[in-house]
Amino acid sequence: MNVHQEIAAVKSPPPLSPEVASESRRPRPAPGQEAPAIQPKLTVEHLNAWYGQNHALHDVNLVVPPRSVTAAIGPSGCGKSTFLRCLNRMHELIPGARAEGTLRIDGKDLLGRDVDPVTLRRRVGMVFQRPNPFPTMSIRDNVAAGLKLNRVPGDHAEIVERTLRQAALWDEVKDRLGASALSLSGGQQQRLCIARALAVQPEVLLMDEPASALDPIATAKIEDLIHELKERYTIVIVTHNMQQAGRVSDQTAFFYMGDLVEVGPTEKIFTNPSEKRTEDYVTGKFG
Repeated sequence: MNVHQEIAAVKSPPPLSPEVASESRRPRPAPGQEAPAIQPKLTVEHLNAWYGQNHALHDVNLVVPPRSVTAAIGPSGCGKSTFLRCLNRMHELIPGARAEGTLRIDGKDLLGRDVDPVTLRRRVGMVFQRPNPFPTMSIRDNVAAGLKLNRVPGDHAEIVERTLRQAALWDEVKDRLGASALSLSGGQQQRLCIARALAVQPEVLLMDEPASALDPIATAKIEDLIHELKERYTIVIVTHNMQQAGRVSDQTAFFYMGDLVEVGPTEKIFTNPSEKRTEDYVTGKFG
């Protein structure tokens, strides 16, 4: 993946809409009265994906609620990362790769011909497995890279500070914003990449094993950050770490050999799954 593809995946927190800001003030339904249904943020229907002749995802159906964390788990090569890349159409950047089906964000089809993939990737940002700060740029310029690419006017200082604060990195770097991004530790670099993704105001944040290359202390900081970010963003995370999935996610989707075997509340998936393959995987019998 080249620098332009990485930049294409980046996106700062939008101001809370009046509906979201006032959500806590809405009257609760009276006893016996049903609460209004929550509209999904992402809806996946009959998603199939290929790499050339290799059929990597088979008829995947999944609903992702707003302002929640969905964890995708499963053994290596089962389709988790392919699924993630389909959500912001980065899958189609791979020569010979294609996807079919319906992907909706707020009800709008993401795979429609009228959808600009670059515009989509500003709404659906992505953080990759290994920290990938742009090596020739300063900390400040790394955060602002997507803003400059999208010709957002201004010096971006306010956005840079805000997103670094959101990524729990501001206090650690505020006195050296002009330093190379490579001067940061691995965990700091990953949080910098999260800040870079947030700077272009995504609605959904995709994370492909964001802590797999980090030490336990840095991993804990990333997990704490995920808990904070879900107050504003919808997050889909791929992880091989069962304990991490249990700690950070609201619902868990188990993939196996290209199939979405089971999806449900995380507690149920880990304590009382409906499918034997799910039970075998989460109890360590294979994977």
